[in-house]
Amino acid sequence: MRHVIALDVGGTGMKAALAGPGGELLHQARRATGRERGPEAVVEGILDFAAELRAYGADRFGEPAGAAGVVVPGIVDDEHGTAVYSANLGWRDVPLRALLGDRLGGIPVALGHDVRTGGLAEGRIGAGKGADRFLFVPLGTGIAGAIGIDGRVESGAHGFAGEIGHVVVRPGGIPCPCGQRGCLERFASASAVSQAWAEACGDPDADAADCAKAVESGDARALAVWQDAVDALADGLVTALTLLDPRVLIIGGGLAEAGETLFTPLRDAVRRRVTFQKLPEIVPAALGDTAGCLGAGLMAWDLLGTEPIGTAAIGTAAIGTEAVGSEAIGTEAIGTEPTGTTPTTVTPPEVTT
Repeated sequence: MRHVIALDVGGTGMKAALAGPGGELLHQARRATGRERGPEAVVEGILDFAAELRAYGADRFGEPAGAAGVVVPGIVDDEHGTAVYSANLGWRDVPLRALLGDRLGGIPVALGHDVRTGGLAEGRIGAGKGADRFLFVPLGTGIAGAIGIDGRVESGAHGFAGEIGHVVVRPGGIPCPCGQRGCLERFASASAVSQAWAEACGDPDADAADCAKAVESGDARALAVWQDAVDALADGLVTALTLLDPRVLIIGGGLAEAGETLFTPLRDAVRRRVTFQKLPEIVPAALGDTAGCLGAGLMAWDLLGTEPIGTAAIGTAAIGTEAVGSEAIGTEAIGTEPTGTTPTTVTPPEVTT
């Protein structure tokens, strides 16, 4: 049976699947990245995992995978297949596409950015299916974005397209690791809400989910924290929709798990801010933490010139529960190193074929 390898590499774990020609997930697996062993070990772990998936597919289905799609966090050069930088994984300038191609017997390999690839899946087979223009914004530890145009996602001239989390919404506000002050993700990400609520309620272990529950119970302190985040998010989103004019605005990540506790006030806040702009449909993401892996599979089929038939069915196969975009996006999705951190330069591992 024809199939492709789909691999989603996160800051702490890897999710993988073999995807068949009908979009079905034929085999699923998980593995830790082993980042505590250093960036070289992470790269070797990715190569080993992919090789094991290829061997499993060849043994089970009678032929090896025809292509592979791999997504990673941080700065990614899609065109040249290079994982440029990741604060979480500690690497810089890793020629991951070439390394994987060698390890996988020369099959074509697509390398993508985790949020943009998650957006690709949401746009084609998830909440944005059928929309010619969409914007996918996951609200996790940081905030990033994916700009969807006619079934593809725009990466920009330098790989930075969609970084809405670093739009300044509160000039002179909270310092951001990117070097600016008042960036959107410092006010409206899940981690920002967690911090604000922990301070407001006096419980250092309280998080955004706790804040949402307190909002639902009518807690005045929680309502104030939540509204501040919603207002900042609406300011950032209106800037984005003014520039991009999306037909659908897809909100995902951990904060979106609050459901209508988030979406009802957010839709109202955005509606109050638009003037001449067309108000897009604002919807929750549909694929959860499967989006990155599903998008990797779509990229692999694209390399073969084949879009899986019936891909809508893929979204029902849950691989895990960690929300897409919940990786630390803030400092690794931009070109600025965190203060006091010197990323390790990776020497590409010697490849045995």
